[in-house]
Amino acid sequence: MANREALRDLQTRLADRLQAAKKEALSVSSWLAVESGGQHYLLPLGHSGEIFPWSAIQTVPYTQKWFLGVANLRGGLVGVVDLAVLLGGSSTHTEKALANTSLLAFNAALEVNAALLVDRLAGLRGIDAFVSSEPPSPDAPSFFGMVYLDAGGTRWQELNLQLLAQHPTFLSISA
Repeated sequence: MANREALRDLQTRLADRLQAAKKEALSVSSWLAVESGGQHYLLPLGHSGEIFPWSAIQTVPYTQKWFLGVANLRGGLVGVVDLAVLLGGSSTHTEKALANTSLLAFNAALEVNAALLVDRLAGLRGIDAFVSSEPPSPDAPSFFGMVYLDAGGTRWQELNLQLLAQHPTFLSISA
């Protein structure tokens, strides 16, 4: 009789834990929110790699203006891309402003030896942080995902880093 009650109690606790895990899974963050060039972007956590503080960049001649050069990040040379300029914006970073930026490496699983320069990390976001969404405009690049609107009225553009890494523009750094 005691074994039966213990088994029933164990099953009840397991069922409660499963329900709690399901609820937690709904509120798990799926994006890293960043700001670059005055715009707000959502980068899938599965595509995002390590975050580094601004590091000295070795410029590379005859490249696109959005390709800043290469940086030594943890002993590996990584191409550094100014996200704002790549997406059509402008960037006039002073040395002082660069000190407050971050380099976001692509996830190693994407096999891309690059990092994005972002102006500010804005934390993690899940779907519950937004009140509405809409598809990207028809003329948007293929790596643009949904546009999400938060309660404050800020528009967040989702970027698929895997598609970005395969986009012809991203792959053509020569000027």
